[in-house]
Amino acid sequence: MSIKIKGSGSYIPTQVITNNDFHQFDFRDEKGEALKDSNERIAQKLEQITGIQERRYINEDLTTTDIGTIAAEKAIENAKIDKEEIDYIIFAHNFGDIQYGTIQSDIVPSLASRVKHNLQIKNPNCVAYDVLFGCPGWLQGVIQAYAYMSLGIAKNCLVIGAETLSRVIDLHDRDSMIYADGAGATIFSVTDEAGGIIATKSCSFTYDEAYYINYGESYKKDEPRDTRYIKMLGRKIYEFALINVPQAMKSCLDESGISIHQIKKIIIHQANEKMDEAIVKRFYELYDTKMPNGVMPMNIQKLGNSSVATLPTLYDMICNNKLEDHSFTKGDYLLFASVGAGMNINAFVYQV
Repeated sequence: MSIKIKGSGSYIPTQVITNNDFHQFDFRDEKGEALKDSNERIAQKLEQITGIQERRYINEDLTTTDIGTIAAEKAIENAKIDKEEIDYIIFAHNFGDIQYGTIQSDIVPSLASRVKHNLQIKNPNCVAYDVLFGCPGWLQGVIQAYAYMSLGIAKNCLVIGAETLSRVIDLHDRDSMIYADGAGATIFSVTDEAGGIIATKSCSFTYDEAYYINYGESYKKDEPRDTRYIKMLGRKIYEFALINVPQAMKSCLDESGISIHQIKKIIIHQANEKMDEAIVKRFYELYDTKMPNGVMPMNIQKLGNSSVATLPTLYDMICNNKLEDHSFTKGDYLLFASVGAGMNINAFVYQV
C-alpha cells in the first residue's frame, strides 16, 4: 500500500501586477517616515533579492473559496475519481474570504465546507475543515491526510491551498510587493502502486519566533489604527529559515532512508528566490555535497508569493509541462518543504 497524488489542479489569477505598478505607491518605514530610495530603486532591490518580477491578483468578484473551488474541480477531474468518494477536504489558508473593498475576514462556515457545498458533494461522511498553519499550511494538510490514510480511516483526501494576499497587504509597506494570490489542490489516494509519501516532518518554533509574521498597523500613521495588515520581520525570518529549514529537510530525508543523490527535485515554498537558494544550498552542505543544477524549480518570478498555494501550484505546473526545463518521471524522488508564520516548518519525501 502507498499514498500517492492521483490528481492535481491550480488556479492562477489573470491580473498581472508588475513591479512598475508600484512606482506611484507611498512607501514608508515602520515609524511612518517616507523611504529614502525612489520606488524604482525599491522595485529593483526587491527583484534582486526575491526574484519577483510579476505577481498575480484575483478579480474583484472572486474570493479565496472561489479559486480554491476551481483548483479542486481540476484536481478531481485530473484524478478521475467520483467526488462522492472523497473522505476529507482539507483547506489550508490564513485569512479566510475577504470581499473586495472590505477588511473583514469571513471564515464561518469554514472555507472547506464552502468548497464541499460548491462541489455539491452529498456524502455526509466527507469531512471538511480548514488548516491555519502559515505558508506551510497545504503541506501540513497533506501530512494530516497521510495520517488518516495510513490509519485506514480514509482512502481519498482533497487538500487545497489557496490565498488572496492582495486583500491583506499594507500598500505603504514595501513588503506588500512580495505577496500574491493563487490556489492549488491535490487528490491523495491509497493505492497498490509503488512510491508515494515515504517520510514526513513538522516543527513549530514559538518561544522567540511566534510573531515574526503577524498582523500590524499600516505604516502610514493616519490610517485607521484598528485596521490590520500582514507584517513580517524579514531579516529575522531569513536568519531563522537558513538555520532551521535545512535541518528539518535533513531530518525528513534521513528518516526516509533515501540518499540525497536520489532526490530529483526539491519543491520548496516560493517565498524568496535568494532565501530558497540559500536554504537548499545549506541543505546539501549538511551532506558535504554541492547543490545540483536544476534541482530547485521556481515560479516566484512570475507568480509572486501566494503563501499556501505556492507548493501545489508549482507541482501542478510541472505535471502539466508549464515550467520550462522541469519535469517528473515515474520513480523520481521529490522533497517538499515549506516555512512560514508560526513559525512553522514541514517537509515530506515523495516518490512519483
